[in-house]
Amino acid sequence: RALLWLGPVYLAGYLGLSGSWVLLALALWLCWGLNRRGKRDRLAAAFALLEDEREAVCRGLAARHLPAWVHFPDVERVEWLNKVLVQAWPYFGTIMEKTFKEVLEPKIRAKSVHLKTCTFTKIHFGEKCPRINGIKAYTKEIDRRQVTLDLQICYIGDCEIHMDISKFNLGVKGVQLYGTLRVILEPLLTDAPFVGAVTLFFMQKPHLEINWAGMSNLLDVPGINVMSDSLIQDFIAARLVLPNRITVPLKKNMNIAHLRFPVPQGVIRVHLLEAENLVQKDNFLGAIRGKSDPYALLRVGTVQYRSKTVSRDLNPIWNETFEFVVHEVPGQDLEVDLYDEDPDKDDFMGSLLIGLVDVMNDRTVDEWFPLSKTTSGHLHLKLEWLSLVNDQEKLHEDKKGLSTAILIVYLESAFNLPKNHFEYSNGECGAKKTKNNKYLKKMEREPSSFVLLTVGNKTQKSKTCNFSKDPTWGQAFTFFVHSAHSQSLHIEIKDKEQDSALGTSVVCLSHLLKDPNMTLDQRFQLDHSSSDSFIKMKLVLRALNVEELDPQRVKAGVSASKPGPVRVMEKAGNQQKFASPPQVSKVPPMSKDSAVLESLPKKDSGEDLDAKDSSAAPVPSETVPGLDEAEGKQNPERGPPSALSSGAAAMPTLPVLQEMRLAPSVTSLGSLPSSCFELSSSNLDIHNGTEMPLGEIQLTVRYASIRQSLVVLVNSCRNLVPSSNRGVDPYVRIYLLPDRRWTSRKKTSVKKKTLNPQYDEKFEFFESLENVKKRSLDIAVKNSRPFISQERKELGKVRIDLSQEDLIKGFAQW
Repeated sequence: RALLWLGPVYLAGYLGLSGSWVLLALALWLCWGLNRRGKRDRLAAAFALLEDEREAVCRGLAARHLPAWVHFPDVERVEWLNKVLVQAWPYFGTIMEKTFKEVLEPKIRAKSVHLKTCTFTKIHFGEKCPRINGIKAYTKEIDRRQVTLDLQICYIGDCEIHMDISKFNLGVKGVQLYGTLRVILEPLLTDAPFVGAVTLFFMQKPHLEINWAGMSNLLDVPGINVMSDSLIQDFIAARLVLPNRITVPLKKNMNIAHLRFPVPQGVIRVHLLEAENLVQKDNFLGAIRGKSDPYALLRVGTVQYRSKTVSRDLNPIWNETFEFVVHEVPGQDLEVDLYDEDPDKDDFMGSLLIGLVDVMNDRTVDEWFPLSKTTSGHLHLKLEWLSLVNDQEKLHEDKKGLSTAILIVYLESAFNLPKNHFEYSNGECGAKKTKNNKYLKKMEREPSSFVLLTVGNKTQKSKTCNFSKDPTWGQAFTFFVHSAHSQSLHIEIKDKEQDSALGTSVVCLSHLLKDPNMTLDQRFQLDHSSSDSFIKMKLVLRALNVEELDPQRVKAGVSASKPGPVRVMEKAGNQQKFASPPQVSKVPPMSKDSAVLESLPKKDSGEDLDAKDSSAAPVPSETVPGLDEAEGKQNPERGPPSALSSGAAAMPTLPVLQEMRLAPSVTSLGSLPSSCFELSSSNLDIHNGTEMPLGEIQLTVRYASIRQSLVVLVNSCRNLVPSSNRGVDPYVRIYLLPDRRWTSRKKTSVKKKTLNPQYDEKFEFFESLENVKKRSLDIAVKNSRPFISQERKELGKVRIDLSQEDLIKGFAQW
């Protein structure tokens, strides 16, 4: 064996090659081995979690390994369904083995001459079956004639599939697949089978990892593995990821065209304005910090746009606009990632995830959003929700060059296509002769055709239908239209093998305006083709409309342009955190005498905190010089903000929006989400032991029945009293009295040099509800002072008697 390993080294020396070739080969081999070992370790860890989930949870694995129902109580466990899958898996494996042998193998052999020797030598789907970690059902947000389910699919399989092609053995030995599969049952019927059709698709690209076997191990070589994995994921995305769907009819004569290609729910227009206080990623000699070259990646589903790069600026200004088609709400989110452009590898600078449900409800959002997964930075976005309407009056041309309409093309099929572009010339038969016999044989075949669709400067390509003069594509495409009266849709059908045009057609979008519904569903004659060649399409034109906001919903304050808090979600495996918009740094701290407990209005699922809801508890708005003037320019219809006065002087308070905002992580409390309960204020009897106001702390407290724990969310503090001239570094300490042991105390992180710290940290006390009702919370805000400092350590204290509170309902209060 030693001689076998030294053979390549001796051969390299014998041929006179440089030693760098040996080192390069050794490095590639080491990277390949490391990659293979990493895959095996990840597969083994996944198997361990699959074998005994309860033990794995108790062992405290990382949050990204935990199933979704642990973090999101609206995701339900379906152990009964998993047991059914376990029992049925061997029978499913037998069916798939027969399908591979009798259906898939002949199709592979017919693809190419080189694949005629393809034979499946081993097909075994293993003992491990797919698992559903949780199901979330939507009922209120959708049509009453449908049922929408989100399935958390997890497949950690020990399947083995081997095939031989020309004496080469290729195969797969182990697969990991994670993703959210949406299942839509519609329409609901009054007779059997009670559901007309089932539609399946993935919301995002699923995570896929394959352990190769045989010659396929070469795909794990560094550089090649990334390419192979991305190709497989793109293949899956082209068929199973939005906007692509699989629709299976369950009742005869069911028209499923409108189910496979529904009209999108709307368009999100994203104005990427600017950012501030981004982290410094560039450095010189590892010590001198420089500026960064930031750019943004924006994604909705599989569509991604990249902004321009702003050189050497930590407060970049982009002023760019991007438009995305939104197919599913709830379900799709806007993802924004910031990167520092570098010659080698771009550095990550922070991310942002915004639920489009809130944008759809609010119509227009103009906010500074805090970046997650980074130490600092805010991003200024203006989001507009554009509804799709069939009102021709909305099709006026936009002066800024933005889109005014959307064209939806349902490409169905074509009829009587010519075999090649020589067969017909201007409608007359004129077959050309050629000396190449092989080419003549190709010309005699049926065409393998695809379609190029062009509107303006955007071209989209359909899939290829092989060897058919009557191809059926069954795909949908969307185009943004700037001027429906002057633009046209250009169609070109081409042959894949000869790259020649088999027919063309041009449809002026003005023809759609003649129909009241702005829809055309017909056959279109093909030019430069046979006289009986047609293409069948359905064209739908919809105007983009921004609905005006209700003036009564507009709030006073810094973020008055938005009628409710936008949830900013940070994904960490299956866990999500929600954060409200950040405070504007220009707002001065509040007066010590303005410590007033607000009453938080009740909030149902999918509703915003309207101004009319706060009538039960009037909250003063803030009067800040300079800030109100800027707001007055943006919102001229608003009147001057009101202020409360105490004696002769007015007491400035925080904005209404900030005082009424929900706790940033209410839905991640490990119990029922905000859509399932009402979050109310509580009339707590709280005393700080002194008549002088020491500031306020915002808390969210609730008992999680599912997890049998008391959840305390420390949101933020404001108007703390400084204990020294150098400032304070506050943190929050929590005891569940009478337990004062050091091991049972909870403590937040330390915020440096601030009197208005923002924590958004969650703590849990695992006790029964009966025991919790007999206890009280002792919460203290302390200063992280030096060891021998004479500064005051405790800044303030709050004690909450839990026996007086409705913990199942929960409360959030300053």
